[in-house]
Amino acid sequence: MDWRGFAQQMASLARDLLAQESVNDTLDRITGSATELVDGCDAAGILILRGRQVRSLAPTHQVVVESDALQERVGEGPCFDAARTSDGQRQYRIADFRDEAQRWPRYVPEARRLRLGSMMGFLLFTENEDLGALNLYSYRPGAFTEADETAGWLLASHAAVAFSSARTHAQLQEAIGTRHTIGEAMGILMGSHHLTEEQAFAALRKYSQDNNVKLRDLAARVCEAGGLP
Repeated sequence: MDWRGFAQQMASLARDLLAQESVNDTLDRITGSATELVDGCDAAGILILRGRQVRSLAPTHQVVVESDALQERVGEGPCFDAARTSDGQRQYRIADFRDEAQRWPRYVPEARRLRLGSMMGFLLFTENEDLGALNLYSYRPGAFTEADETAGWLLASHAAVAFSSARTHAQLQEAIGTRHTIGEAMGILMGSHHLTEEQAFAALRKYSQDNNVKLRDLAARVCEAGGLP
């Protein structure tokens, strides 16, 4: 491993990740860079686990989606272990799927039918939150070395910060947009019904609660229709 060259690539990637325009663009760049920067990586994806439900984010190839769906179906697998973090394990490396049948007896036989040979996974985390797991696949047994595992860990560290930053930015933009829309809706009600600011907001909130409509969705409808539905 040319660590000096790898460091230069990682520095360039860090700037590139922060320049992405959306969360999805950031995630696509993360998984795409895994196949570019980590030797032996044929496919990559990010798995998010909520209870026993799986979401596959930014998969580079269909085999990633199939592996994630398989683990959800059988309720076990390396991605589950990494995403749960119940044992404190933040990364793993499977040298050869043929040697892991006892560990994941339902997942491994099906994974081998997907032609998977070896795999690595890294928990994406910051100081405040766990974001999911970055998973790297190879069709060849023994594809990943200790150096590759270190490279993957460095990539995952950069990826977690970029993912968290992109998501926070998106949430902030949504909050600003929502606040503007609610303010506009309140202005419409104040003008058409001669309400105070407090009364207009109370009317929106009551309608939202009585009709089980999210406040931001209701505000958008008021702006479109010129009044409450």
